[in-house]
Amino acid sequence: MPQSFTINDTTLRDGEQTAGVAFTAEEKLAIAEVLAGAGVTEIEVGIPAMGEAELDVIREIARRNLGVTLMVWGRMTGADIAASLASPADIVHLAIPVSDLQLAAKLGRDRRWALEQIAPHVLRVLEGGKEVSVGMEDASRADPNFLCRIAEAAQRAGARRLRFADTLGILDPFATAAIVAKLRSAVDIELEIHAHDDLGLATANTLAAFRAGASHASTTVNGLGERAGNAPLEEVVMAMRHIHGIDMGVLSTALPAISLRVEQASGRRVAANKSIVGEAVFTHEAGIHVDGLLKDPHTYQGFDPAELGRTHRTVLGKHSGSHAVLSACAAIGCVPDRTQLPRLLESIRRFAMDTKRSPDESELRNLYLETMPDPAFQI
Repeated sequence: MPQSFTINDTTLRDGEQTAGVAFTAEEKLAIAEVLAGAGVTEIEVGIPAMGEAELDVIREIARRNLGVTLMVWGRMTGADIAASLASPADIVHLAIPVSDLQLAAKLGRDRRWALEQIAPHVLRVLEGGKEVSVGMEDASRADPNFLCRIAEAAQRAGARRLRFADTLGILDPFATAAIVAKLRSAVDIELEIHAHDDLGLATANTLAAFRAGASHASTTVNGLGERAGNAPLEEVVMAMRHIHGIDMGVLSTALPAISLRVEQASGRRVAANKSIVGEAVFTHEAGIHVDGLLKDPHTYQGFDPAELGRTHRTVLGKHSGSHAVLSACAAIGCVPDRTQLPRLLESIRRFAMDTKRSPDESELRNLYLETMPDPAFQI
């Protein structure tokens, strides 16, 4: 395995291609700033061929001197290259279909034509003073041997990087590792994995690509992107740290704030149980879990939520146990005795089923008072 892995975040490009998402210029600038501030060193900032408005935002991001490498995206065409060269980006990414299906159906072309496009277009960008990334669109449905020929052509032409795109998110980690390893043996330039999440495997495939020799990971905040989205930045950063022991240089305590910023700008709500940044991912209700956490957090803690600037939280509900109830009651100054506790626990469970939520402090106090023994029957 390589000893490092670099994030190339594409929230501002592929993330914005999420259906219905459109960032304002101010939002794009703010997202670029928080990403750079957190330690992301490469950002794919947009598509210059979209026009002057897009170029103006890209220019403004460059003027902010964020200390990051800026990449722009374009098709392997003369017009897209001209627009990209008019931008202040450091790297121009040139995408071309490589599967027989896309070559024929989209362009009416074949493999020979695709190979012939590499050298002249890469050279034009290099002559324009920028570095080049060659993107293999729909690579996961292409002939692996043909992919190697594309990769070798890109390296010969002087490209800095090759991007393997699982455009439809159809691979599993085993297939991803196999093809990335094949490409790694064919060329020694930078190799980026661009994984989509249609089958829920984008993060797993990104980690598999790393194990097979990929040097860069394409990610988006909150997993935004076409259809089911891309590999989420927050998942890749934390998984690399805790599974492979690789620090990607991204400040983990900044991830919740970055997630919130993109959630607000995109209008795409982050699910409460979304890994890493979801509101409820460090919230516990089940009695056996809460009991374990109260005794030793490591019993039900894969990693410390403090790494994200967060803490564990326990709530009361249908699956709560006596230890959780006693702890919650103690926090509001109530002490149920051993005869009251079963009745209180049952009341809490009924409350949760009826309201579909946990009782707040005031409601818990009322439940406590309602279940206290009647003094008239005390001896």
